[in-house]
Amino acid sequence: MRPDVLNPLFAEIEALPGVGPQVAKLLKRLDITRTIDLLYHLPTGVIERIRVPAANSALIGRNVILELKPFDMRGPRPGGRGPTRVFAADSDGNTITLVYFNNPGWAKKSLPLGEARIVSGKLEAYGDEWQIIHPDVLQPGKDAEPAAREPVYPLTEGVANKRMRELAGAAVGRAPELPEWIEPGLAEREAWRPWRSAVALAHQDPLAGDARRRLAYDEIFANQLALMLLRQSSRRKRGVPLVGTDALIGKLKLPYEHTGAQRRVIGEIRDDMEQSVPMLRLLQGDVGSGKTLVATEAMLIAVEAGAQAALLAPTEILARQHHMTLLNQLHSLGVRVAILTGREKGRARESVLMGLADGSIDILVGTHAIFQEKVAYKTLGLAVIDEQHRFGVSQRLLLASKAERPPHLLVMTATPIPRTLTLTQYGEMDVSRIDEMPPGRTPIETRVISDEKSPDIVAALGRHIDSGGQSYWVCPLVEESETSDAAAAEERARVLKLRFGDDKVGLVHGRMKGPQKDAVMAAFASGEVAVLVATTVIEVGVDVPNATLMVVEGAERFGLAQLHQLRGRVGRGSAKSICLLIRGANLTETGRARLALMRETNDGFRIAEEDLRLRGPGEILGTRQSGEEGFRVARPEDVEELAPVAQSDAKLLLERDGGLSGSRGQAARICLYLFERDQAVALIRSG
Repeated sequence: MRPDVLNPLFAEIEALPGVGPQVAKLLKRLDITRTIDLLYHLPTGVIERIRVPAANSALIGRNVILELKPFDMRGPRPGGRGPTRVFAADSDGNTITLVYFNNPGWAKKSLPLGEARIVSGKLEAYGDEWQIIHPDVLQPGKDAEPAAREPVYPLTEGVANKRMRELAGAAVGRAPELPEWIEPGLAEREAWRPWRSAVALAHQDPLAGDARRRLAYDEIFANQLALMLLRQSSRRKRGVPLVGTDALIGKLKLPYEHTGAQRRVIGEIRDDMEQSVPMLRLLQGDVGSGKTLVATEAMLIAVEAGAQAALLAPTEILARQHHMTLLNQLHSLGVRVAILTGREKGRARESVLMGLADGSIDILVGTHAIFQEKVAYKTLGLAVIDEQHRFGVSQRLLLASKAERPPHLLVMTATPIPRTLTLTQYGEMDVSRIDEMPPGRTPIETRVISDEKSPDIVAALGRHIDSGGQSYWVCPLVEESETSDAAAAEERARVLKLRFGDDKVGLVHGRMKGPQKDAVMAAFASGEVAVLVATTVIEVGVDVPNATLMVVEGAERFGLAQLHQLRGRVGRGSAKSICLLIRGANLTETGRARLALMRETNDGFRIAEEDLRLRGPGEILGTRQSGEEGFRVARPEDVEELAPVAQSDAKLLLERDGGLSGSRGQAARICLYLFERDQAVALIRSG
């Protein structure tokens, strides 16, 4: 239960005056359903106005407040087309045209000829005229003039800026004074005002950066404290030490020697698994760096110690690929590997469930299906999560609850995570990084090509096929819709089949049934299909060494991390690989910068840092999952600057200032609730 002091903040938005069901429905589009949501729906800019007695050319482009007297009006042309134009004079006799594109009756009523009115809006030059489009109109001595500085909010259709400002003011009026959770010396050094004052000022004056910075710090502090509490809680639990014998690992046949980075990381994982405190480790490694081999050896350590291991993949395609790889590698060692996805039904599913329960299955590979309540393990000792950015904190904890004693947990990513994001998203984990590539891998050559040269690209693809090569062709992100992305892929496949023949071109997208996708992927892996047209369903994990050409259509629509993942589908053999990024004509500066960086480097960690700068933390980690720690107030630059400070402050609270039971700790609990990190408090309360 939240502290009573927070009750007004978590009240439904309808509790504010003038907010009925219709307004509440509009606000919901902005994710505003409670008073607290409105408080943290901060302005993103300001309108600055200047009060002037008369217009002059130096004011062009500025928002002005001035008194005018309308002297003529021209309505829309016959048929109701065109604007209403009201001609008015200022105190110096300058003519200013007031333009309205709808509702001529309102203009006639609000601007009666010969009567002075105060107008506010942006003064613009239109040919030889000065004009203001859709100005606000006030009666002198009756209406209050607009503020010289007005906050500008993110809006939705049906909610005007003035209305949002009024609602925010009402929300601030309900905000209680809260006890201070920031360490006093830090608050004094930064000259940060109390929480309520900071919220009020952030809404009144968006240019007051210290107010917003304090609120951003609060959010980052709550994040860091929650992660520390989760880590503290996990460290108090007792798992099962897993000591490998090397009996199985010694028999594992490898295509190449371990890199130094792989040996180092395997050593870190082995040391963790030998402890009774459950491992909680994040494994980062660029595309092709050999993370899967490290995970395989970690699972073999568990099996050698008499325990079971589970490998969780984000997509069925990747799960089935992992399953086949492990079967091929481990069958001769007597290790029993099974798969469980949403597709396994009936006897096949029951057989897997029985094998897990009686211990006859050593390693289970699967998708979210392995989370399900009916899935019970005899001795789950290690859980491995591949491509962790697809899974939230809650899902990681749910998998960990699948054993009588918490299993060791290893989460992996081929999307390198910048240092600040590692701190804020995975601060409860130890981090290992594979920063060395296996020998013999040739860097992928990346080229950026205009879509005007599509015929040349298709011709080059034909030559590539004729020489025995294979290629991916990834279709663009059309919109936030799997359906439209699939339609784009279907159309591209149709065009390429007309050119190269039905038997040469395969198609994979998210709307296809599992067996259909499997059949196409198998045909591509065997070399039977030369071109695989796909949506981003092949973004991770697909491994066909003979595919040496990647074509990404509409490349400017993808984020850097996604482009890097797609490029990583080629370059998996010893032959030279090429990635062609096809761009549209209307490139933004951000799009241009992304594509230039892709052409310049294959370094995933450098790309990740730049992706964070260009897009922010929410996007770089992909679609937000349940339990993912997102930020409402803190911006990427805030996170980069303030996360280390917040980490030190949270550590100080737990180690010196009495933890959550001390006076500052009680205030910190409120901060956790404020940003809905109450899961951390619940874990501590439960012991």
